[in-house]
Amino acid sequence: MISGKTTLIAHIGYPTESFKAPMIYNPWFDKKGIDAVVVPMGVKPEDYAAFLPLLFRMSNIRGALVTMPHKVTTMSLVHETTPTARIAGACNAVLLRADGTLLGDQFDGAGFVRGVERKGRSFRGARVLVSGSGGVGCAIAASIAAAGAAHLSLFDLNTASVEGLAERLRAHYPQLTVSTGSNDPAGYDVVVNATPLGMKEGDPLPFDVERIAPTTFVGEVVMKTEYTPLLKAAMARGCQVQVGTDMLFEMIPAYLEFFGFGTATAEELRESATLKY
Repeated sequence: MISGKTTLIAHIGYPTESFKAPMIYNPWFDKKGIDAVVVPMGVKPEDYAAFLPLLFRMSNIRGALVTMPHKVTTMSLVHETTPTARIAGACNAVLLRADGTLLGDQFDGAGFVRGVERKGRSFRGARVLVSGSGGVGCAIAASIAAAGAAHLSLFDLNTASVEGLAERLRAHYPQLTVSTGSNDPAGYDVVVNATPLGMKEGDPLPFDVERIAPTTFVGEVVMKTEYTPLLKAAMARGCQVQVGTDMLFEMIPAYLEFFGFGTATAEELRESATLKY
């Protein structure tokens, strides 16, 4: 039950229809007796820079979850960012600190990597292809590099974005081989769709699935449906896969700690969640 004492966590993005976080956080808060609530807030890109500072003028807000298309823009709207966010070039969490300043952090990549590794697939020494260099793609690439990948191939139609990510990765991980310009999935141990392709019916697949080997692990960030067309096609080829919400469940414990609400395991969160597709 929301009251005048309830602490708010904004969930900001556009559009909001595919948001899953409220159906994970809010049942968890209820189960634990925590007087807090995650509230979806649809904000168009042209309004976001003006909206965010005003949001944090509220007296009952603790922080914000930030999703597409605002993760990169958020970097310039907070007072301080963590090293993880700076490497990723994007942040998906904002904390209002006691002195009124905003701290931006990034948990997408950690959530994705933890989910894959919990399924028995290691990134150490691996060849990985990541398609998409927006906020989530940059974060995933940064965390994969930190997990010990040997070769990271990046693809995005936005050349400036993908080359900027490649430069940051080379600067922070000189031992890592980084290439750009191709989304051919042949020859990789792991391929990742970090684009919005799959959110809309009729979207083309982000990869030529016929070029994906059955031994390749295929990861997805789209959460519109549990098994996207990409994952269904990959599974038909015998690939092991990770659904988009796995990344979400694995990163939420880090979010809870960031916002000062304790912690949880992914399994505990799944038990209380009321996810619907």
